[in-house]
Amino acid sequence: MAVSADGTDWFLLNASPEIRSQIEAFTALHPRAARHSPLAGILLTNGDLDHCLGLLSLRESHPLTVYASAAVREGFVKDNVLYATLERFEGQVTWRELAPGRELTLTRADGSASGLTVEALSVPGQPPLHLRGRAVPSAGDNVGLIIRERSTGARLTYLSGVAAPTLALEKAIDGADCVFFDGTFWSSDELIRLGLSERRAEDMAHWPVGGPAGSLAQLAKLSARHKLYIHVNNTNPMLLEDSPERAAVTRAGWQVAHDGLEIEI
Repeated sequence: MAVSADGTDWFLLNASPEIRSQIEAFTALHPRAARHSPLAGILLTNGDLDHCLGLLSLRESHPLTVYASAAVREGFVKDNVLYATLERFEGQVTWRELAPGRELTLTRADGSASGLTVEALSVPGQPPLHLRGRAVPSAGDNVGLIIRERSTGARLTYLSGVAAPTLALEKAIDGADCVFFDGTFWSSDELIRLGLSERRAEDMAHWPVGGPAGSLAQLAKLSARHKLYIHVNNTNPMLLEDSPERAAVTRAGWQVAHDGLEIEI
């Protein structure tokens, strides 16, 4: 995902391992001159590899600004010999800390205001697998993002990984112009029933979508103009357009996001 206030300077929301092909598929992210990139910054919500491994694919001779919590930064940088590919010249990477509850101005490459601000929201989750037992859990291990456009007041809430509901999370969703929400699993025992794992959705820090206690039912009364499920696992039946699970999502006023989707708010 990428967001922009002007269609010229863009900010990635996490950097997946497929980031190079994703950039190629979206012309607004193509370079417009030698050693140029429209990417003004990358915002990381946690240290999972599917959220930050793409940083290493952005190692070319172009400065990067990365917004992340102190915990996510340390988890990616400490003892990571591959990180040296992002330190080949002075100032190749600038880190800006996402501290929960503090609003930051997102800046362009020249340091000017982009028209967007971001506020991190601590969200129930857990450290990435490769750091379990090696780092003390903290409120910065998993965050959501509240992105605002200064000129219009438009608000986007991005929550790619949510282990459980909280009042702060509900407040961030209610009244937002657009919400992208964790839709990894439909049911708690989804992988168990398919014989793919012995772990429940909650064991992997994901709040299931379906059922009376699921996010679809529990967030039903919260208003938002656009509501989309993202981060959907390939076992989730709501991916199937003719499934009863997709019908339930649609009836509730939600969408299942897809590659190439563009939304203007």
